[in-house]
Amino acid sequence: MLRTQNAEVHAFPKQPEVWRNSLYIPAGAAALSAALLLLHIASHSELVKFLRSKLSASHTVSADDASSSETVVTSGDDERSCIRRHVDDLGGPTIFAFRLGRLLSVVALLALSTVTVISSGIRKAHSGASNQSVWFSVSLCGVYVLALLLSIATIAGGQRARTIACRHLATLLAITWGVYMYRDVWPLATYTLSPFDASEGWVLWVKVALLTVAGVVIPLTAPRQYTPLDPKDPQEPSPEQTASLISLMVYFWLDPLIWKAYKTPHLKLEELPPNADYDLIKSLIKKSYPRLDPFQVKTDRHMFWGLLRVFARECVILIVMIIIKVLMALASPIGIRQLLAYMETGGQGAVVYPWVWIAWLFFGPLIGSIAFQWYILYATRVSVRIQAIITSLVFDHALRIRVKADEDKSTGSVGPSASTTPDTASVVESTLDSASSEEETVRASSVGAESSGKKQKKDEKPDGAPEGEKSKNLVGRLNNLVTVDAEKITNANDFWVPFIMVPIQTSLSIWFLYDVLGWSSFVGLATMLALFPIPGYITSLSQKVQREKMKRTDARTQVVTETMNVIRMIKLFGWEPRTAEQIGEKRQDELSWQRKYEILNLSVNITNYVVPLVTMLTTFFTYTVIMEQELSASKIFSSMAVFDLLRESLAVTTGIIPLIIQAKVSLERVHDFLYQTELLDEFTAIKEGERFVPTAEVTPGVIGIRESAFTWANESDGTLTPGPPRRKFTLRVEEELVFERGHFNLIVGPTGSGKTSLLMALLGEMHYIPAGPSSYISLPREGGVAYAAQESWVQNETIRDNIIFGSPYDEERYNKVIEQCALQRDLTLFDAGDKTEVGEKGLTLSGGQKARVTLARAIYSSADVLLLDDVLAALDVHTAKWIVDKCFRGDLVRGRTVILVTHNVAIASPIADFVVSLGTDGRIASMGSLDLALAKNKKLSKELQEEKEEINKAEHEVDEVEPDVPARKDGKLIVEEEVEVGHVGWPAMKLYFKSLGGSHPVLFWTWCIGGIFSTNFIIAVQIWFLGYWAQQYEEHDPQDVHVAYYLNVYSVMLLVLTASFSSSWITWVIGGLRASRKIHQELIASVLGTTLRWLDRTPVSRIIARCTQDVDIIDSKVQNFMFWIIDQTLDMSIRFFAVIVFSPIFSIPGVIIAGIGGACGQVYMKAQLCVKREMSNAKAPVLGHFGAAIGGLTSIRAYGAQEVFKRESMKRIDRFTRAAVPFYNLNRWICIRLDALGGLFASSLAVYLIYFTNIRASNIGFSLNMAVGFAQMILWWIRIMNELELSGTSLERVLQYINIEHESKSTPDGVPPAYWPASGGLRVEKLSARYSPDGPRVLHEVSFEVKSGERVGIVGRTGSGKSSLTLSLLCCIITEGKVYYDGLDTSSINLDSLRSHITIIPQVPELLAGTLRQNLDPFDQHDDAVLNDALRAAGLFSLQGQDDEGRITLDSEIASGGSNLSVGQRQILALARAIVRQSKLLILDEGIFEFCLMSFTVPWLTFLVQLLPRSVTIQLPVLEIALPDQISPDYATDAIIQRSLRTELGKDVTLLTIAHRLQTIMDADKIMVLDAGRIVEFDTPSALLENPEGILRALVEESGDKEALLNMARGASAS
Repeated sequence: MLRTQNAEVHAFPKQPEVWRNSLYIPAGAAALSAALLLLHIASHSELVKFLRSKLSASHTVSADDASSSETVVTSGDDERSCIRRHVDDLGGPTIFAFRLGRLLSVVALLALSTVTVISSGIRKAHSGASNQSVWFSVSLCGVYVLALLLSIATIAGGQRARTIACRHLATLLAITWGVYMYRDVWPLATYTLSPFDASEGWVLWVKVALLTVAGVVIPLTAPRQYTPLDPKDPQEPSPEQTASLISLMVYFWLDPLIWKAYKTPHLKLEELPPNADYDLIKSLIKKSYPRLDPFQVKTDRHMFWGLLRVFARECVILIVMIIIKVLMALASPIGIRQLLAYMETGGQGAVVYPWVWIAWLFFGPLIGSIAFQWYILYATRVSVRIQAIITSLVFDHALRIRVKADEDKSTGSVGPSASTTPDTASVVESTLDSASSEEETVRASSVGAESSGKKQKKDEKPDGAPEGEKSKNLVGRLNNLVTVDAEKITNANDFWVPFIMVPIQTSLSIWFLYDVLGWSSFVGLATMLALFPIPGYITSLSQKVQREKMKRTDARTQVVTETMNVIRMIKLFGWEPRTAEQIGEKRQDELSWQRKYEILNLSVNITNYVVPLVTMLTTFFTYTVIMEQELSASKIFSSMAVFDLLRESLAVTTGIIPLIIQAKVSLERVHDFLYQTELLDEFTAIKEGERFVPTAEVTPGVIGIRESAFTWANESDGTLTPGPPRRKFTLRVEEELVFERGHFNLIVGPTGSGKTSLLMALLGEMHYIPAGPSSYISLPREGGVAYAAQESWVQNETIRDNIIFGSPYDEERYNKVIEQCALQRDLTLFDAGDKTEVGEKGLTLSGGQKARVTLARAIYSSADVLLLDDVLAALDVHTAKWIVDKCFRGDLVRGRTVILVTHNVAIASPIADFVVSLGTDGRIASMGSLDLALAKNKKLSKELQEEKEEINKAEHEVDEVEPDVPARKDGKLIVEEEVEVGHVGWPAMKLYFKSLGGSHPVLFWTWCIGGIFSTNFIIAVQIWFLGYWAQQYEEHDPQDVHVAYYLNVYSVMLLVLTASFSSSWITWVIGGLRASRKIHQELIASVLGTTLRWLDRTPVSRIIARCTQDVDIIDSKVQNFMFWIIDQTLDMSIRFFAVIVFSPIFSIPGVIIAGIGGACGQVYMKAQLCVKREMSNAKAPVLGHFGAAIGGLTSIRAYGAQEVFKRESMKRIDRFTRAAVPFYNLNRWICIRLDALGGLFASSLAVYLIYFTNIRASNIGFSLNMAVGFAQMILWWIRIMNELELSGTSLERVLQYINIEHESKSTPDGVPPAYWPASGGLRVEKLSARYSPDGPRVLHEVSFEVKSGERVGIVGRTGSGKSSLTLSLLCCIITEGKVYYDGLDTSSINLDSLRSHITIIPQVPELLAGTLRQNLDPFDQHDDAVLNDALRAAGLFSLQGQDDEGRITLDSEIASGGSNLSVGQRQILALARAIVRQSKLLILDEGIFEFCLMSFTVPWLTFLVQLLPRSVTIQLPVLEIALPDQISPDYATDAIIQRSLRTELGKDVTLLTIAHRLQTIMDADKIMVLDAGRIVEFDTPSALLENPEGILRALVEESGDKEALLNMARGASAS
């Protein structure tokens, strides 16, 4: 005991008083804790509760009080013991065990402290020592008494009491443990200090051990109890919510997921950890909407500040973590400086042992890594949450906006003519626009939207704004907000870096350099500031080049997208070579700008690398030459590490600022959508706090309008509404219009009169302008409203789901709906029946089927009011009559109020109880009975009589049109996309490697790898050379050291490595561009050369994704990551070799650590690939549902289904979050482990070099520099390899579409003679065909001959082989036999040559973005005279006058898909394009033709003018069809066309018509009847009709218009 006391006396003779009094710190902390606890108890006392309830006038118990109350035990819990229930309430036996262990540790500490107090009292009594040490011990006893009470509370208290007690206890014990570390453990690491409490002997170390367990180990390792965010709605906890602190810090909680992913081929989304409740979108909405939703935010504040307030806690954590990271970044420089100084001085004057600095080399960077990974964790988590919030916010707000279009304020834009402008104004058009664009790949426009903080005046037109920009569809722009803009916003989540990290890190670096190198550091700072504008200027140049490059990328993407959308037309027209050449030109232009960008990017990288080195050189020059100071290893290698930090600050600044600027623009775009977009009137009133309901009294249940006007836009609010330019239109109801409840109400009128607008006005979609106080508009929604749009809207679900639309399934009612809507036979055509998926835009269904599904949805609903917008338009006359007779007169509609817009007055008139007739001026012409409407509208009366005549002549149907795409038995429309598992295969990488080298692969790889190796080797030699320079000051007199020599040598090496790196990078870029060009060319050629069979089962969206998204990744990421992985591999090898040179024995641990790192990387990449694929798969449904909902906004609002769609959107967002969160967390898992391995490697090398070798300090510094660099590169190598793997999946996806089935390629021998074809003669000999090599024959040895100029009709029932014959003639399917076209065997002719001389008319009007001239003549083969003649022949000029505003000319701009034209105009232009081709053989597949006949009478009749020989005189039948609203029948034009039928075409043009209606082909020269793929009849119509047993004769006999058909046949025979 005396020896211990002497040690105490001699150990601290001159210690500061704070060292002795440090035990008061725990006592002070305990006192503060006790005060806070008493305050908390007092605030929750009964008296305070009573006073609080009085003040708030409420006696409800707060949530906090409720949570602290005892949990109610259900009867099911009674079986458990009281202790078991309490343990479960604590969170389980594991948490209970940890808390019990801490309680026992505190008890032991209290007992030991009591013993210390007693022993101190005894010692004082014997020695007369001071009372101070006794009071220290007594104060510690008080601390432990409070800790004991808190420990008991953590076990026995209520939930809230336990939580508070745990926090106080952990803080108190941690402070006490820290004090003991300071007093008794830290002195052991010094040469001069001893433990202050050493007099306690073994008791001290027991106390330290117990404190370590109770204050450090248990708080760090104990699992946390799950506390639900909403106690009323607890969720399944995520592992991160129950993981211990140490598990959170080093991501042990991800271990089960990673090992599970490693052991299974592919991890599914359902196997990923569930979302934490604070990541669920409903929690995010509750948290964020009060700050972001324009309906809840009362101030006009920018979204940025709202986001800051929403994520205020996360922002504080981010700032703290980034500061810790910056502070820990100086750990390596400080440790290296102290270690090398220790070696240089031999330990003289050292205060601490060298192992302390070695440990610092390990723990300093590790702590910095933990802080930085937490920073990234929170940053990426905030990114995922912001994406979810923006998606939800935009979706919810989109449900409030007015779906209309701004009027056209421009001159020279393409506007529909007066005769064809739909009266659906903007609603139907916006649906059309969105439907035509849902498959388009949404890209970021490099030009982007201007910062929209400045509102554009309404009467101003943006200068130079392209027409296409103004006509972008609503779905595309809203998709941009939730994809491109949301991504740009989240990409700037590091916006703290230039404002916090860079200033602090730069300041600390300069301070450190000043401490090491004196005022020369300021010279270096001045040099860096002087050179700083250089990378900034080059970055600005690269940004400009990048914008130009993105314009070219957008142009190429647009061409590719449009090409893939019309690829079937391209193949049928034989345009593949010219299309590939056109795309290749766009690609070449894009890659030329890509090369400029890469060169500028190289300049930025070199500048960012060179500027810190030049700064270091000027600093060393100033220090050695001007200040005449000596350099040493400790100064050089520590300052080098700090100069690396300056380089990092410079690179980060130049990299993040452009992202911040882009994020600002995108944030403003989202903000403007939320605050500047025009809303529906009801939402505008809510937002502005006004009353929306008119003051006029309305009788309950009335459906009507009085004295009101309606427009598509509120012209006075100044808001911006998305949509293509449209005309102004005002609907006026000047009297009172009241629809009859429980009856059928018809709305009729000419095109453009406002029939659809009247329905939209009732639904509240139009802006309501009351004329006076008695005005009103009323549509009661209590009983429900159902709406069927004219342009059918279906979701990408099954047919049944589309019909049920969220209503309960009633089998009996459902079957009735199917029958009454004439869907029974259609469902039999699908193997999966009503379980068949309809696909995007309902591509499984024909137009009529989509219309009937839309009608069935309305009929199935329980709504009292049905609003039907021309649902009969897309139906043939028989189906329309069935719908009227079976559905509208059926029991499901009886008693419901139906308001039907229709042009089919003749069909619908028998059920009309009340008719509203609209005039062309948007006013009501009449209302009442049908007779009254006819009396006031003579034109309507005339059309009614003509329609009745047409109905009476309803022709016999030979067969019906089948859907284009058959469904599979499981109902899935298309084959599931192949998903690769595991690592990227060698074939994909080989595809890229082969393309890189071009024709000189050996030279390319030698130059690239040699240059990269030389660069990294010179970098290593540079570092060694600096140490060698410092070594000269140890071996020679400072005056003998030639500073200029060393500076010059270092500068030369800098120049050489710059040149070496530049040459290798430029060579690599050239090779990368070559590979990108070649792969893109092969991909386009492959897709253009594939078979129609492959196109039928492959969605266009997948092809577009390969040609755009995947190609972009190959252009940028694959090229860069492959270069950096080669660079990192060579750099790591050189550094590892350098370490081995000075420490050969360290090759073994180095290999071991590298092997462990590689193993971690393998496990990580396996899990990351799985999660990445699931993340991509989960993102598509979010966007798909978003786009589909936006396309059907009017229908959704009409049904009142907004909440249903919101819930579905939230469900899909949560699924995406479930994959996105672990995707980012896995990166943190690997980073922590590789940082720890790297630190272990560097620190263990330092131990070996310091304690077991005698090498010089400069060589130690060089070895440590190499080791630290090698350790850091392990992480980057793994991450770059992972990124390369992820990007390499794009190579795999492209390779999949290169290795697909192809048609035969063109050869020189297959080029036909220049004169061919001279005539349209066609001879077929034993032609057989099948759709696949192993499939059945669909044609069986068909033989026939058609002379030049003949018109042949081909008929047959469904499956007889008519369409197969068409495809066979064009060699689109596998054929056997011979086909001779103008004497040449078509099998010997190149396919593009064959198809370019045959014309087949496609069903859908397919137009490209550009001028009308480019649409008619995409490859500039004809002059304007030919094109204008084709337009005139197609009937365009008969539908518009010379002086019409918005008249269509060859220079008119056509939007993508023709979205700025009416459907009829698109059809006319498509026909004109076919006329331009002037083929000798025309094939008209009326399976295609029938739909067009039903919709577009005039264009098709006009086209027939071009088809028939001049010598043929026929009488065209009147077409028995129901015309839709897009175009009205112009009977005068019809008569003009019929008179010109005799003079349009030459006699050598052959016409084959695949017919479905007898009247179409009864006047043909010959008729071919097919059955089961064989020709059963082939002769003139009159000859076939003479055969009483013939099939054609039987069909005519069954027809309702037998005499007319016979007369047509006789007329054809006579001619």
